[in-house]
Amino acid sequence: MTKRLYYDSSAMHEFDSVVDEVAPDSRAQSRPAVILRETAFYPTSGGQVHDTGWLSFGGQEAAGVRLRVSEVADAEDGRIVHYLEAPVRLPLVGAAVHGSIDAERRRDHMQQHSGQHVLSAAFLELYQMPTVSFHMGDDSCSIDLAVPSASSEQIVGAEKRANQIVFENRPLRVRYVSRAEAEKLGLRKLPPAERDELRLIEVADFDLSACGGTHVGASGQIGSVILRKSEKVRQGTRVEFVCGERAVRMARRDFGALSEAAALFSAQLWDVPEQIRKSLEESKLLRKQNNDALDELAGLMASADLHSQPETNGRKIVVRAFSDRDIHFAKLFAQKVARTGTPAIALVASLVDPPGLVFCQTTAQTGAQTSIAATGSAVDMGALLKQVLSSVGGRGGGGRDFAQGGLSAGPGLNLGININVEQLLRDAAATIGS
Repeated sequence: MTKRLYYDSSAMHEFDSVVDEVAPDSRAQSRPAVILRETAFYPTSGGQVHDTGWLSFGGQEAAGVRLRVSEVADAEDGRIVHYLEAPVRLPLVGAAVHGSIDAERRRDHMQQHSGQHVLSAAFLELYQMPTVSFHMGDDSCSIDLAVPSASSEQIVGAEKRANQIVFENRPLRVRYVSRAEAEKLGLRKLPPAERDELRLIEVADFDLSACGGTHVGASGQIGSVILRKSEKVRQGTRVEFVCGERAVRMARRDFGALSEAAALFSAQLWDVPEQIRKSLEESKLLRKQNNDALDELAGLMASADLHSQPETNGRKIVVRAFSDRDIHFAKLFAQKVARTGTPAIALVASLVDPPGLVFCQTTAQTGAQTSIAATGSAVDMGALLKQVLSSVGGRGGGGRDFAQGGLSAGPGLNLGININVEQLLRDAAATIGS
Protein backbone atom coordinates (compact mmCIF):
# COMPACT_ATOMS: atom_id res chain seq x y z
CA MET A 1 0.00 0.00 0.00
CA THR A 2 1.37 3.41 -0.97
CA LYS A 3 1.90 5.90 1.83
CA ARG A 4 -0.09 9.05 1.02
CA LEU A 5 1.95 12.10 1.95
CA TYR A 6 -0.81 14.52 0.95
CA TYR A 7 -2.94 13.23 3.84
CA ASP A 8 -0.87 15.22 6.31
CA SER A 9 0.31 18.07 4.07
CA SER A 10 -1.84 19.24 1.15
CA ALA A 11 0.68 22.02 0.52
CA MET A 12 3.50 19.53 -0.22
CA HIS A 13 4.64 19.95 -3.84
CA GLU A 14 8.05 18.22 -3.70
CA PHE A 15 8.95 14.84 -2.21
CA ASP A 16 11.45 11.99 -2.44
CA SER A 17 10.57 8.31 -2.72
CA VAL A 18 11.56 4.93 -4.16
CA VAL A 19 10.10 3.02 -7.13
CA ASP A 20 8.43 -0.20 -5.95
CA GLU A 21 7.11 -1.41 -9.29
CA VAL A 22 7.12 -0.55 -13.01
CA ALA A 23 4.23 -1.42 -15.32
CA PRO A 24 5.53 -1.14 -18.93
CA ASP A 25 3.46 -0.73 -22.09
CA SER A 26 1.42 -3.80 -22.97
CA ARG A 27 -1.76 -4.71 -24.80
CA ALA A 28 -3.64 -4.71 -21.50
CA GLN A 29 -2.00 -1.48 -20.33
CA SER A 30 -1.26 1.00 -23.13
CA ARG A 31 0.56 3.49 -20.90
CA PRO A 32 3.71 3.01 -18.82
CA ALA A 33 3.19 3.48 -15.09
CA VAL A 34 5.12 3.34 -11.83
CA ILE A 35 4.14 2.67 -8.23
CA LEU A 36 6.08 4.49 -5.53
CA ARG A 37 6.66 3.62 -1.90
CA GLU A 38 5.18 6.97 -0.87
CA THR A 39 3.75 9.83 -2.89
CA ALA A 40 2.30 13.30 -2.62
CA PHE A 41 0.44 12.90 -5.94
CA TYR A 42 -3.31 12.83 -5.40
CA PRO A 43 -5.23 10.14 -7.38
CA THR A 44 -8.69 10.76 -8.82
CA SER A 45 -11.22 9.93 -6.09
CA GLY A 46 -14.05 11.42 -4.08
CA GLY A 47 -15.09 13.76 -6.89
CA GLN A 48 -11.63 15.38 -7.03
CA VAL A 49 -9.44 14.92 -10.10
CA HIS A 50 -5.80 13.81 -10.00
CA ASP A 51 -2.59 15.78 -9.77
CA THR A 52 -0.05 16.03 -12.58
CA GLY A 53 3.67 16.77 -12.45
CA TRP A 54 7.08 15.17 -12.90
CA LEU A 55 9.17 12.27 -11.64
CA SER A 56 12.96 12.77 -11.81
CA PHE A 57 15.62 10.08 -11.61
CA GLY A 58 19.41 10.19 -11.41
CA GLY A 59 20.09 12.98 -8.95
CA GLN A 60 19.90 16.50 -10.34
CA GLU A 61 17.01 16.95 -12.77
CA ALA A 62 19.23 18.50 -15.44
CA ALA A 63 21.57 15.50 -15.48
CA GLY A 64 19.02 12.71 -15.04
CA VAL A 65 15.75 11.45 -16.53
CA ARG A 66 12.59 13.49 -16.04
CA LEU A 67 9.23 11.88 -16.86
CA ARG A 68 5.85 13.59 -17.05
CA VAL A 69 3.06 12.23 -14.81
CA SER A 70 -0.15 12.63 -16.83
CA GLU A 71 -2.61 10.80 -14.57
CA VAL A 72 -2.73 9.30 -11.08
CA ALA A 73 -5.17 6.58 -10.03
CA ASP A 74 -6.02 4.35 -7.08
CA ALA A 75 -5.46 0.62 -7.46
CA GLU A 76 -7.84 -1.77 -5.73
CA ASP A 77 -5.14 -2.90 -3.28
CA GLY A 78 -4.48 0.62 -1.98
CA ARG A 79 -1.46 1.38 -4.16
CA ILE A 80 -1.30 4.59 -6.20
CA VAL A 81 -0.47 4.25 -9.91
CA HIS A 82 1.41 7.09 -11.66
CA TYR A 83 0.82 7.00 -15.43
CA LEU A 84 3.63 8.46 -17.53
CA GLU A 85 3.56 10.17 -20.91
CA ALA A 86 6.85 8.60 -22.07
CA PRO A 87 7.96 4.95 -21.95
CA VAL A 88 10.21 3.91 -19.09
CA ARG A 89 13.61 2.95 -20.58
CA LEU A 90 15.55 2.35 -17.35
CA PRO A 91 15.49 -0.49 -14.79
CA LEU A 92 13.80 1.76 -12.23
CA VAL A 93 12.65 -0.71 -9.56
CA GLY A 94 14.37 0.29 -6.34
CA ALA A 95 15.58 3.58 -7.83
CA ALA A 96 15.34 6.83 -5.92
CA VAL A 97 12.91 9.31 -7.40
CA HIS A 98 12.05 12.94 -6.82
CA GLY A 99 8.45 13.99 -7.35
CA SER A 100 7.36 17.49 -8.37
CA ILE A 101 3.65 18.30 -8.38
CA ASP A 102 2.05 20.96 -10.58
CA ALA A 103 1.57 23.51 -7.80
CA GLU A 104 -0.95 25.67 -9.66
CA ARG A 105 -3.18 22.69 -10.45
CA ARG A 106 -2.92 21.43 -6.84
CA ARG A 107 -3.80 24.87 -5.46
CA ASP A 108 -6.81 25.07 -7.75
CA HIS A 109 -8.06 21.67 -6.62
CA MET A 110 -7.58 22.61 -2.97
CA GLN A 111 -9.63 25.77 -3.46
CA GLN A 112 -12.45 23.94 -5.26
CA HIS A 113 -12.63 21.04 -2.82
CA SER A 114 -12.50 23.19 0.31
CA GLY A 115 -15.05 25.53 -1.26
CA GLN A 116 -17.32 22.54 -1.81
CA HIS A 117 -17.17 21.61 1.87
CA VAL A 118 -18.12 25.14 2.88
CA LEU A 119 -20.89 25.40 0.28
CA SER A 120 -22.41 22.02 1.15
CA ALA A 121 -22.40 22.95 4.83
CA ALA A 122 -24.08 26.27 4.02
CA PHE A 123 -26.93 24.56 2.12
CA LEU A 124 -27.40 22.14 5.01
CA GLU A 125 -27.27 24.82 7.71
CA LEU A 126 -29.67 27.24 6.02
CA TYR A 127 -32.10 25.00 4.14
CA GLN A 128 -31.51 21.40 5.31
CA MET A 129 -30.38 20.45 1.79
CA PRO A 130 -27.83 17.60 2.00
CA THR A 131 -25.19 17.05 -0.68
CA VAL A 132 -25.23 13.58 -2.23
CA SER A 133 -22.33 13.94 -4.69
CA PHE A 134 -19.52 16.26 -5.78
CA HIS A 135 -17.81 16.56 -9.17
CA MET A 136 -14.75 18.60 -10.08
CA GLY A 137 -14.43 19.48 -13.76
CA ASP A 138 -11.76 21.35 -15.69
CA ASP A 139 -13.76 24.60 -15.80
CA SER A 140 -16.32 24.32 -13.02
CA CYS A 141 -17.47 22.10 -10.17
CA SER A 142 -20.88 20.91 -9.07
CA ILE A 143 -22.71 19.42 -6.13
CA ASP A 144 -25.95 17.45 -6.29
CA LEU A 145 -28.45 18.32 -3.57
CA ALA A 146 -31.05 15.80 -2.43
CA VAL A 147 -33.98 18.17 -3.09
CA PRO A 148 -36.33 18.50 -6.09
CA SER A 149 -35.43 22.16 -6.60
CA ALA A 150 -33.66 25.16 -5.11
CA SER A 151 -35.03 28.69 -5.49
CA SER A 152 -32.92 31.62 -6.66
CA GLU A 153 -33.22 33.07 -3.14
CA GLN A 154 -31.80 29.86 -1.66
CA ILE A 155 -28.97 29.82 -4.19
CA VAL A 156 -28.04 33.40 -3.33
CA GLY A 157 -28.43 32.73 0.40
CA ALA A 158 -26.10 29.70 0.35
CA GLU A 159 -23.54 31.61 -1.70
CA LYS A 160 -23.63 34.52 0.74
CA ARG A 161 -23.24 32.25 3.76
CA ALA A 162 -20.36 30.33 2.16
CA ASN A 163 -18.48 33.54 1.43
CA GLN A 164 -19.02 34.75 4.99
CA ILE A 165 -17.13 31.65 6.15
CA VAL A 166 -14.43 32.34 3.54
CA PHE A 167 -13.97 35.95 4.63
CA GLU A 168 -13.74 34.95 8.29
CA ASN A 169 -10.63 32.91 7.37
CA ARG A 170 -11.52 30.00 9.62
CA PRO A 171 -8.86 27.29 10.06
CA LEU A 172 -9.24 23.96 8.26
CA ARG A 173 -7.81 21.11 10.32
CA VAL A 174 -7.08 17.46 9.58
CA ARG A 175 -7.53 14.78 12.22
CA TYR A 176 -7.92 11.01 12.36
CA VAL A 177 -10.51 9.18 14.44
CA SER A 178 -11.91 5.70 14.74
CA ARG A 179 -15.21 4.95 13.07
CA ALA A 180 -16.85 4.48 16.43
CA GLU A 181 -15.68 7.96 17.50
CA ALA A 182 -16.73 9.49 14.19
CA GLU A 183 -20.26 8.20 14.66
CA LYS A 184 -20.53 10.31 17.80
CA LEU A 185 -19.17 13.55 16.29
CA GLY A 186 -22.14 14.51 14.10
CA LEU A 187 -20.38 14.44 10.74
CA ARG A 188 -22.18 16.14 7.86
CA LYS A 189 -21.97 12.83 6.00
CA LEU A 190 -20.70 9.53 7.36
CA PRO A 191 -18.97 7.41 4.67
CA PRO A 192 -19.67 3.69 4.14
CA ALA A 193 -18.13 1.33 6.68
CA GLU A 194 -14.93 0.47 4.80
CA ARG A 195 -12.18 1.64 7.16
CA ASP A 196 -11.66 1.53 10.90
CA GLU A 197 -9.91 4.92 10.83
CA LEU A 198 -11.35 8.01 9.16
CA ARG A 199 -9.63 11.19 8.03
CA LEU A 200 -11.72 14.21 8.97
CA ILE A 201 -11.61 17.74 7.56
CA GLU A 202 -12.91 20.37 9.96
CA VAL A 203 -13.84 23.94 9.05
CA ALA A 204 -13.64 25.51 12.50
CA ASP A 205 -17.07 25.72 14.19
CA PHE A 206 -18.87 25.19 10.87
CA ASP A 207 -18.33 21.82 9.18
CA LEU A 208 -16.91 18.39 9.93
CA SER A 209 -16.65 15.81 7.16
CA ALA A 210 -14.79 12.61 6.36
CA CYS A 211 -12.63 13.27 3.31
CA GLY A 212 -9.43 12.01 1.68
CA GLY A 213 -8.89 15.06 -0.54
CA THR A 214 -6.46 17.97 -0.49
CA HIS A 215 -7.56 21.17 1.23
CA VAL A 216 -6.42 24.69 2.03
CA GLY A 217 -5.13 25.59 5.49
CA ALA A 218 -7.75 28.28 6.16
CA SER A 219 -11.03 29.23 4.53
CA GLY A 220 -9.66 32.58 3.36
CA GLN A 221 -7.41 30.70 0.92
CA ILE A 222 -10.54 29.54 -0.95
CA GLY A 223 -10.71 33.13 -2.23
CA SER A 224 -14.42 33.22 -3.00
CA VAL A 225 -17.34 30.96 -3.87
CA ILE A 226 -19.50 31.86 -6.86
CA LEU A 227 -22.57 29.86 -7.84
CA ARG A 228 -23.09 29.74 -11.60
CA LYS A 229 -26.34 27.90 -12.23
CA SER A 230 -28.67 25.18 -10.97
CA GLU A 231 -30.62 22.49 -12.82
CA LYS A 232 -32.79 19.49 -12.07
CA VAL A 233 -31.06 16.10 -12.35
CA ARG A 234 -32.00 12.53 -11.49
CA GLN A 235 -30.54 12.79 -7.99
CA GLY A 236 -32.21 16.12 -7.23
CA THR A 237 -30.76 19.56 -7.95
CA ARG A 238 -27.30 20.19 -9.40
CA VAL A 239 -25.56 23.43 -8.44
CA GLU A 240 -22.55 24.55 -10.47
CA PHE A 241 -19.91 26.68 -8.74
CA VAL A 242 -16.33 27.95 -8.97
CA CYS A 243 -13.87 29.08 -6.31
CA GLY A 244 -10.65 31.05 -6.00
CA GLU A 245 -8.65 31.71 -9.15
CA ARG A 246 -11.28 29.92 -11.24
CA ALA A 247 -13.85 32.45 -10.02
CA VAL A 248 -11.56 35.28 -11.11
CA ARG A 249 -11.05 33.73 -14.56
CA MET A 250 -14.78 33.14 -14.97
CA ALA A 251 -15.59 36.69 -13.89
CA ARG A 252 -13.03 38.09 -16.33
CA ARG A 253 -14.42 35.95 -19.16
CA ASP A 254 -18.00 36.95 -18.35
CA PHE A 255 -17.02 40.60 -18.13
CA GLY A 256 -15.30 40.42 -21.52
CA ALA A 257 -18.32 38.83 -23.16
CA LEU A 258 -20.72 41.31 -21.54
CA SER A 259 -18.51 44.26 -22.49
CA GLU A 260 -18.42 43.10 -26.12
CA ALA A 261 -22.20 42.74 -26.13
CA ALA A 262 -22.62 46.18 -24.57
CA ALA A 263 -20.38 47.71 -27.24
CA LEU A 264 -22.49 46.14 -29.99
CA PHE A 265 -25.60 47.70 -28.50
CA SER A 266 -23.82 50.99 -27.61
CA ALA A 267 -25.15 50.47 -24.09
CA GLN A 268 -23.96 50.15 -20.51
CA LEU A 269 -23.22 46.65 -19.21
CA TRP A 270 -26.30 46.58 -17.01
CA ASP A 271 -28.54 47.58 -19.92
CA VAL A 272 -27.55 44.59 -22.10
CA PRO A 273 -30.38 42.25 -20.95
CA GLU A 274 -33.01 44.89 -21.77
CA GLN A 275 -31.37 45.59 -25.13
CA ILE A 276 -31.43 41.87 -25.93
CA ARG A 277 -35.12 41.67 -25.02
CA LYS A 278 -35.89 44.60 -27.29
CA SER A 279 -33.87 43.06 -30.13
CA LEU A 280 -35.69 39.74 -29.75
CA GLU A 281 -39.06 41.47 -29.84
CA GLU A 282 -38.06 43.46 -32.92
CA SER A 283 -36.73 40.33 -34.59
CA LYS A 284 -39.95 38.47 -33.83
CA LEU A 285 -41.99 41.32 -35.29
CA LEU A 286 -39.81 41.46 -38.40
CA ARG A 287 -40.12 37.71 -38.92
CA LYS A 288 -43.90 37.99 -38.68
CA GLN A 289 -43.97 40.90 -41.11
CA ASN A 290 -41.69 39.00 -43.50
CA ASN A 291 -43.85 35.87 -43.28
CA ASP A 292 -47.00 37.92 -43.87
CA ALA A 293 -45.39 39.62 -46.87
CA LEU A 294 -44.25 36.29 -48.34
CA ASP A 295 -47.71 34.84 -47.81
CA GLU A 296 -49.29 37.79 -49.60
CA LEU A 297 -46.70 37.67 -52.39
CA ALA A 298 -47.23 33.93 -52.92
CA GLY A 299 -50.98 34.47 -53.09
CA LEU A 300 -50.72 37.28 -55.63
CA MET A 301 -48.27 35.32 -57.78
CA ALA A 302 -50.48 32.22 -57.62
CA SER A 303 -53.54 34.22 -58.70
CA ALA A 304 -51.65 35.85 -61.56
CA ASP A 305 -50.31 32.52 -62.84
CA LEU A 306 -53.71 30.89 -62.62
CA HIS A 307 -55.32 33.79 -64.46
CA SER A 308 -52.83 33.45 -67.36
CA GLN A 309 -53.16 29.68 -67.67
CA PRO A 310 -55.76 28.00 -69.92
CA GLU A 311 -57.79 25.10 -68.63
CA THR A 312 -56.88 21.55 -69.57
CA ASN A 313 -59.52 18.89 -68.92
CA GLY A 314 -61.33 21.14 -66.41
CA ARG A 315 -58.27 22.27 -64.49
CA LYS A 316 -55.28 24.57 -64.73
CA ILE A 317 -51.68 23.40 -64.56
CA VAL A 318 -49.19 25.96 -63.18
CA VAL A 319 -45.50 25.31 -63.83
CA ARG A 320 -43.04 27.59 -62.00
CA ALA A 321 -39.29 27.40 -61.21
CA PHE A 322 -37.99 29.97 -58.71
CA SER A 323 -34.33 30.92 -59.09
CA ASP A 324 -34.37 33.32 -56.12
CA ARG A 325 -36.79 31.67 -53.66
CA ASP A 326 -36.14 28.77 -51.33
CA ILE A 327 -38.14 25.57 -51.06
CA HIS A 328 -40.31 27.00 -48.28
CA PHE A 329 -41.60 29.72 -50.61
CA ALA A 330 -42.05 27.17 -53.40
CA LYS A 331 -44.21 25.10 -51.06
CA LEU A 332 -46.21 28.18 -50.02
CA PHE A 333 -46.77 29.16 -53.65
CA ALA A 334 -47.91 25.65 -54.62
CA GLN A 335 -50.38 25.55 -51.74
CA LYS A 336 -51.76 28.95 -52.74
CA VAL A 337 -52.34 27.68 -56.27
CA ALA A 338 -54.22 24.66 -54.95
CA ARG A 339 -56.38 26.70 -52.55
CA THR A 340 -57.62 29.57 -54.70
CA GLY A 341 -60.91 27.83 -55.51
CA THR A 342 -59.96 26.99 -59.09
CA PRO A 343 -59.25 23.30 -59.75
CA ALA A 344 -55.51 23.33 -60.36
CA ILE A 345 -52.24 21.48 -60.20
CA ALA A 346 -48.99 23.23 -59.22
CA LEU A 347 -45.63 21.84 -60.35
CA VAL A 348 -43.13 24.08 -58.61
CA ALA A 349 -39.34 24.09 -58.13
CA SER A 350 -36.86 26.05 -56.09
CA LEU A 351 -33.43 26.39 -57.65
CA VAL A 352 -31.87 27.79 -54.47
CA ASP A 353 -29.33 25.36 -53.04
CA PRO A 354 -30.40 22.74 -52.22
CA PRO A 355 -32.87 22.60 -55.14
CA GLY A 356 -36.23 20.90 -54.65
CA LEU A 357 -39.63 20.17 -56.16
CA VAL A 358 -43.17 20.58 -54.81
CA PHE A 359 -46.21 19.01 -56.54
CA CYS A 360 -49.65 19.98 -55.25
CA GLN A 361 -53.28 19.83 -56.45
CA THR A 362 -56.70 21.11 -55.42
CA THR A 363 -58.30 18.61 -53.07
CA ALA A 364 -61.79 19.81 -52.09
CA GLN A 365 -64.92 21.44 -53.50
CA THR A 366 -64.68 25.20 -53.15
CA GLY A 367 -67.70 27.36 -53.83
CA ALA A 368 -69.17 26.59 -57.23
CA GLN A 369 -66.01 24.86 -58.46
CA THR A 370 -65.75 21.09 -58.54
CA SER A 371 -62.59 19.51 -57.18
CA ILE A 372 -60.25 17.49 -59.31
CA ALA A 373 -60.72 14.53 -57.00
CA ALA A 374 -64.50 14.79 -57.38
CA THR A 375 -64.36 14.73 -61.17
CA GLY A 376 -62.21 11.65 -61.16
CA SER A 377 -59.40 13.47 -62.96
CA ALA A 378 -57.01 13.70 -60.04
CA VAL A 379 -53.36 12.72 -60.50
CA ASP A 380 -51.33 11.02 -57.79
CA MET A 381 -48.79 13.73 -56.89
CA GLY A 382 -46.56 11.33 -54.91
CA ALA A 383 -46.32 8.87 -57.77
CA LEU A 384 -45.69 11.64 -60.31
CA LEU A 385 -42.92 13.17 -58.18
CA LYS A 386 -41.15 9.82 -57.75
CA GLN A 387 -41.32 9.27 -61.50
CA VAL A 388 -39.73 12.68 -62.17
CA LEU A 389 -37.05 12.34 -59.48
CA SER A 390 -36.03 8.85 -60.55
CA SER A 391 -34.66 10.28 -63.78
CA VAL A 392 -32.25 12.67 -61.98
CA GLY A 393 -31.34 10.74 -58.85
CA GLY A 394 -33.46 12.80 -56.50
CA ARG A 395 -35.35 11.63 -53.44
CA GLY A 396 -38.77 12.47 -52.07
CA GLY A 397 -42.36 11.40 -51.74
CA GLY A 398 -45.80 12.29 -50.51
CA GLY A 399 -49.48 11.50 -50.89
CA ARG A 400 -52.08 11.83 -53.57
CA ASP A 401 -52.51 15.60 -53.26
CA PHE A 402 -49.12 16.83 -52.04
CA ALA A 403 -45.53 15.66 -52.55
CA GLN A 404 -42.08 17.18 -52.02
CA GLY A 405 -38.55 16.08 -52.85
CA GLY A 406 -34.95 17.16 -53.37
CA LEU A 407 -32.71 17.14 -56.40
CA SER A 408 -29.18 15.76 -56.28
CA ALA A 409 -26.53 18.36 -57.07
CA GLY A 410 -25.09 16.30 -59.91
CA PRO A 411 -23.30 17.45 -63.11
CA GLY A 412 -26.59 18.15 -64.87
CA LEU A 413 -27.82 20.46 -62.11
CA ASN A 414 -25.08 23.06 -61.95
CA LEU A 415 -24.82 25.80 -64.59
CA GLY A 416 -27.75 24.44 -66.55
CA ILE A 417 -29.99 23.96 -63.53
CA ASN A 418 -32.70 26.41 -64.67
CA ILE A 419 -33.18 24.76 -68.05
CA ASN A 420 -32.99 21.21 -66.69
CA VAL A 421 -35.48 21.69 -63.88
CA GLU A 422 -37.91 23.67 -65.98
CA GLN A 423 -37.81 20.89 -68.54
CA LEU A 424 -38.54 18.35 -65.82
CA LEU A 425 -41.61 20.35 -64.82
CA ARG A 426 -42.79 20.76 -68.44
CA ASP A 427 -42.39 17.02 -69.01
CA ALA A 428 -44.45 16.33 -65.86
CA ALA A 429 -47.15 18.75 -67.07
CA ALA A 430 -47.22 17.01 -70.42
CA THR A 431 -47.70 13.68 -68.67
CA ILE A 432 -50.72 15.06 -66.83
CA GLY A 433 -52.24 16.56 -69.95
CA SER A 434 -51.88 13.45 -72.08
